[in-house]
Amino acid sequence: MRKFTLADLAARGSGPVFAPVVDGHLIDRGGVSSYGHGERTHPEGYHTHDVPEVFCVLQGSGLVEIDGETTPFEAGDVLVIEPGEDHHLISLGDVPLVHAWMHLREN
Repeated sequence: MRKFTLADLAARGSGPVFAPVVDGHLIDRGGVSSYGHGERTHPEGYHTHDVPEVFCVLQGSGLVEIDGETTPFEAGDVLVIEPGEDHHLISLGDVPLVHAWMHLREN
């Protein structure tokens, strides 16, 4: 997992905004999700992808768990999950965690 801020991203005309952090990839699909205090994404257990996934944290804070290790995050952070990493976000803030998630594909 790599952690950035929204300020680390730069739109390049019509090019992908994530080029500075995941060059050579385009957004394939995604959505917006919300979680209350103490809720965890992917409660079913082990969760991986064979493509990079990006989380843009729009509101709230918590911990991202990657392969069992945790790292704090807050609104404005951008989390790049590498293919094969078991990942979960845990909402711990006073306001609900809201994040945009995107699966990327090679350009």
